[in-house]
Amino acid sequence: MKTLLITSFVTLLSISCEKGFSDYSPYRPPEFTNDGLEVGTLAEVGIDTQIILDVSSRIQRGKYKEVHSMLIYKDNKLVFEEYYTGHKYQWDGPGYHGEWVQWNKDMLHHTMSCSKSFTSACIGIAIDEGYIGNVHESIFNYLPDHQQFNNNGKEKITIEHLVTMTSGLKWNEWNAAHGTSANDIDRIYFECSNDPVACVLERPLEDVPGEVFTYNGGGIIILSEILKNASHMNLDQFSMKFLFKPLGIDSTTWYQFENGSFAAEGSLYLTPRDMLKFGVTFLDGGTWHGMQVVPENWVEKGKVPYNNNKGIKIPIDDSGRNGYSYTWWTNELSHSREKAPMFSASGWGGQSITVIPDENMVVIFTGGNYAGKKSLHEIMERYVLPSTF
Repeated sequence: MKTLLITSFVTLLSISCEKGFSDYSPYRPPEFTNDGLEVGTLAEVGIDTQIILDVSSRIQRGKYKEVHSMLIYKDNKLVFEEYYTGHKYQWDGPGYHGEWVQWNKDMLHHTMSCSKSFTSACIGIAIDEGYIGNVHESIFNYLPDHQQFNNNGKEKITIEHLVTMTSGLKWNEWNAAHGTSANDIDRIYFECSNDPVACVLERPLEDVPGEVFTYNGGGIIILSEILKNASHMNLDQFSMKFLFKPLGIDSTTWYQFENGSFAAEGSLYLTPRDMLKFGVTFLDGGTWHGMQVVPENWVEKGKVPYNNNKGIKIPIDDSGRNGYSYTWWTNELSHSREKAPMFSASGWGGQSITVIPDENMVVIFTGGNYAGKKSLHEIMERYVLPSTF
């Protein structure tokens, strides 16, 4: 009997350590690094430490496939920060997976479509700085090299329509396989690197601008071109001057197309801590350490669905039906009879910046679940939100 018990223990131990996962990781409060983020403990802000350690252990064991990091910020403090093992992103790798690594706080991570919310913030700042008049202007006021498309109803497309993905342009990004030209966003990379803006604008108009939501990353690429023409700064220059430097962020990477345009819809690399700073800025009405970085009215626009942008189901995502605002998804978390409204920047593979105003909380995830369903909403509802009660 004793031999059987020892054998069973060794077997369980070997399973738990498979691919670098471990059964147990003690709670370590985040390290203070003088990066502008105050740190504390879970107990200090009233979060049940054991519940968070439980879900962290499940992540380590691969319960949620590849979650690369989880950060929890509450009541003005970063109180949980954990990094896990997983694959780097690689476009042509199996399951879009490249090198297997142990992630850490200093490694840049692909934010995927979270990039859209950073680009959108830059547009809000550009309006506040006077480079752009307002969101209701025609996009063609800022596209001098693409006036050939300023007709057939497209002249009614405004900056706001691009920010809210209601341009009316025919676009298939969610229902066509990645890696093929049938997917309109991939077609830009495969066929239109010399002029991605034209690649978007040449699509036919199938809906009245402002009325119908169609997920369209191409519109965000156009926003970066508008920003360049209005401010005479490329996206990387503008974002560094007006957004990243004020937040104390000095290490970023964007992808540029052959003609110099930026892949503003999904190519930004940041550390999870820097993603958190952006989320905290939106939690605090656009301010960072008392300085207004993103206009407050732009932050408010991010909290509520635009027009008819409601009841949207995101592919391979467990969040149910969502609203869509100024590049932020809107939803609510439920536990027992409690409901907590939230808004989040979300990216393919499990990248997320989730802001929960009623809990004074921001939660960050990065991940590598590119070829399968992500379950971040489950983590939030089953563990993170209940831990605060």
